[in-house]
Amino acid sequence: MSDEGTNQQQQAVEEMELEEVGEAELGDSSDEVVIAVAPAFGDQGKKQTMLGIPHAAILREIFAGIEEEELKPRLIRVWRSADLAFIGLDAAKLSGSGIAISIQSRGTTLIHQRDLLPLTPLELFPQAPNLDLSAYRHIGKNAAQYAKGDSPSPVPQTNDPMSRPMWQAIAAVFHIREAEFVKQEKPVELKVNFEK
Repeated sequence: MSDEGTNQQQQAVEEMELEEVGEAELGDSSDEVVIAVAPAFGDQGKKQTMLGIPHAAILREIFAGIEEEELKPRLIRVWRSADLAFIGLDAAKLSGSGIAISIQSRGTTLIHQRDLLPLTPLELFPQAPNLDLSAYRHIGKNAAQYAKGDSPSPVPQTNDPMSRPMWQAIAAVFHIREAEFVKQEKPVELKVNFEK
C-alpha cells in the first residue's frame, strides 16, 4: 500500500453512531444500493478494520461513491450470519435495485446481486489488508453502476500472496469475534450519524 493511502487512512479518524430504526424492509426504489454491515461492524466494540481503517471512514467513502453516481445508499445490519456472501445476498434481496455491498468488521467486502448464488458475487474483495479508502469509494461507485444496469470495469485489486500468512491469525480473531455477535434475528435498518 502506498504512503499516500496510509496517510489518507490515518487522517480519516472519525466516529459514528449506528441506530437501529426497525426491521429492514424490501426496497421499492430502483435507485438505491443497500450496504449491509456484519454483526460486529461499527458500534459493536471495535470500530476499525484489521488494518486500522475506521469503520466510519469506510461507510463515508462507500456512500460517497454511490452518491457520485446519483444513487442512494441504504444501510442495514444482517444479524443471522458472519459470512460475507450470505450477508451480501440477504441485502441484495432487500435492495430495490437488487444490488448490495456487504462489509465485515475486518474490512472484507463484496458487491452482490439478488439473483446470483451466494458464493458468486459480482465482485469480491477478500484481502482486507490491501483495501484503502479509495478502493471503498470505487466499490460504492461500481455497485451504483451495476444498479443502473451498467457493466463497470472491476475495481482494481492488489493480490499479495504474503497477505494470507501475514494476516491469517488476525483475520481469524476478527472472524471469531464477528461470529460471537450472530443472532437469529431479521436484518435491521440503520441510521448512521457521523462525527468528526
